[in-house]
Amino acid sequence: MPGGHRRSVAGVTTLAPPTRHRTALAVLLTASFTLAVDFSILNVALPTIGTDVGFGLADLQWIATAFALCAAGLTLLMGRIADLAGRRRMFLLGMALLGAGSLLGGLATTPAVLLTARVAQGVATAIVVPAALALLLGTFPEGPARERALGLNGALMAAGFTTGAVLGGLLTDLLSWRWAFFLNVPVALLVLIVAPRVLVERPAEQRTRLDLSGAGTVTLGLLALVFGLTRAASHGWTDAPTLLAFAAAVALLAAFVAVEHRTAFPLVPLPVRRRRSVAVGNVAGALAFVTETSLVFLLTLYLQEVLGYSPLGAGLSFAVLGLGTVAGGLLGPRVIGRFGTRTAIVGGFLVQAVATLSLVLVSEDASSIWLVLAATFVGGVANLVVIVGFTVTATSGLPENEQGLATGLTTLSQQIGITLGTPVMSAVVTAAVLGGAGVLDGVTTAIAVNGALCLLGAAVVAVFLDGRSAARR
Repeated sequence: MPGGHRRSVAGVTTLAPPTRHRTALAVLLTASFTLAVDFSILNVALPTIGTDVGFGLADLQWIATAFALCAAGLTLLMGRIADLAGRRRMFLLGMALLGAGSLLGGLATTPAVLLTARVAQGVATAIVVPAALALLLGTFPEGPARERALGLNGALMAAGFTTGAVLGGLLTDLLSWRWAFFLNVPVALLVLIVAPRVLVERPAEQRTRLDLSGAGTVTLGLLALVFGLTRAASHGWTDAPTLLAFAAAVALLAAFVAVEHRTAFPLVPLPVRRRRSVAVGNVAGALAFVTETSLVFLLTLYLQEVLGYSPLGAGLSFAVLGLGTVAGGLLGPRVIGRFGTRTAIVGGFLVQAVATLSLVLVSEDASSIWLVLAATFVGGVANLVVIVGFTVTATSGLPENEQGLATGLTTLSQQIGITLGTPVMSAVVTAAVLGGAGVLDGVTTAIAVNGALCLLGAAVVAVFLDGRSAARR
């Protein structure tokens, strides 16, 4: 066989490297891309789903919220469970749950069934994404090969979010929103067939027990935080249940910190808590996802409310952003190899800030679309350089038995960023409009805030990330 040879292990024929590595990478990237698409594929279709299944207008948000609550709230716990129970086993379990949940969603005729399906997809995401990333790190040793793999993973994750918006519109217009669920079923089956033959993991050091107190407090705290963020997007930041959710999140996360300091088996071990690269890297990652995903929201508002684009037309406009993210995913490892992770992240944030801030010049003139296309392409490239850099920074230099935790933290940063960005920028737009500004002025004000967050990300990394741990490779 070109590129590899066959060997028999325990009576089972498997593929030897490097063919097995390439196939394993394809399997892991396919799973990650599919789950990234699920974050946004139903957004355009929500009104149609509400009519077909029986959701009231005020309840439509739960189709997205049920997914986000589980995907973000459970990801740290699932990443640690993968360390103990085995990442390969958890990956396969998550893909099976994704297939079952997606089939149920496609067949749903009542709100309860559809929400059950979305919960299953969210739990599957919390299981699969950190396990897949940990398996990817285990397949490729630290260095250029791993950075290229992380670049592809980051590019497809970001492109998946954009693709979901476009694909959701196409499927709803041409076929049915149900195909947004059904498409996951053959993908899950294919992954479940191929993955057992190509995914391997080195035995990890087993701990005697899971930190149940820490797991309970952090999971409930994250669930409260994500609920507060998603409710703020629809009910405002001063809504009583929103404020109560934020208060509960603060109390529970504070309890988690206290538990971690006194337990013999902490969910987040002390060496990980003390590692600056993990903390700073994840702050950068959260800001990267906050800024780019919320910019998609702002530009969707601009394209539809100011320039009069249809939802499908607005979605198709982001194809250029998708191309930029793919290019950035390919470019990121080269930039890191040449300049180091700190310089790559800082430079990426600065270029993204310039591209974003140029969008404050958009107007009611139809020709502004050319500025939108150019800025989103450049910003997409820069954003992916940041994402690759943050992933390398936050997952390098850790022992094998803590890789699942590290990837759980990076996944958590990603999902909190996606969840946080839209309600924050929506609040900025709403405040500007209520203050007497038009939609265009509200959008450009929020774009300026978005660009400022990019500059903040650059400053945080430049000041706090140790240059020695982010040196040129």
